[in-house]
Amino acid sequence: MIFVHDRGQMCNNILQFGHIYAWCREHGRRAVSVRFAYKYQYFHICRTKYHHFLTYAAAKYAAKLRLIPSVDFDLERQADETGMDRLMRRHGTMLVDGWTVHFYDLFRKYLAEIRELFAFLPEVEQEAQLRMMPWLTREGCVCLGVHIRRGDYARFLGGRYFYDDATMQRLIREFSQLMKGKAVVAFVCGNDPGLDEEAYRRAVPEVRFVFPKGNPGEDLCLLSHCDYLIGAPSTFSLVAAMYRDLPLYWIRQPEATLSEQSFSRFDVLFRKIEEVFGPV
Repeated sequence: MIFVHDRGQMCNNILQFGHIYAWCREHGRRAVSVRFAYKYQYFHICRTKYHHFLTYAAAKYAAKLRLIPSVDFDLERQADETGMDRLMRRHGTMLVDGWTVHFYDLFRKYLAEIRELFAFLPEVEQEAQLRMMPWLTREGCVCLGVHIRRGDYARFLGGRYFYDDATMQRLIREFSQLMKGKAVVAFVCGNDPGLDEEAYRRAVPEVRFVFPKGNPGEDLCLLSHCDYLIGAPSTFSLVAAMYRDLPLYWIRQPEATLSEQSFSRFDVLFRKIEEVFGPV
């Protein structure tokens, strides 16, 4: 059994665990997420075997007391998947840690199973559907998911992907123009509690705005049901796109005009994580 000690926040954890899970599936091993054993209780995986607080505590203290081996891929500095594979094969039961572990081809191979593991619980789906229902049934209505990342992004990478409201409003306006007269509803999620909602409505009056204010699971679920996604590069919008392979625009050149070619897909952006964020 391989216990996965995920780092960072919720969607980082989903992708990190997905890599290890895919490797384990390929080699007949079992993977258990330490993080989803006790935290982020929004997903199917949280109700599967071994995913409970006792597992979290047992794995954490077994590794701390050196009852099971622990491997930190960041410290090992393995540069390729071959080296990572050797480390994974070395022990039967172990705790793995670190940002740099990745098995992209295997992740893609088992993507359908990873989606099933991280399917949203019924109560999360229900809450997202309630917020979207008035618009999902309207013919010709386009749902745009907008993820506004503030908070830590003011400092992350020197503020490279910290975008102001004017930039986000302009991109929403340009998206509406791309839709050529179709009714656009923008579902704006993010981590800025002081967001001026009325400023968005005044700046882009042709778009209907919804500010769901859900918990992280509900926001992620809602974004995954939109037709298009726009946001600063983050694993949150990337995972939202993963569920239904949605067209996603990661804003890397905020001055650029939005076009149909601006949007990409999960598999392309997933493989560009290190290019966008640096080695992770």
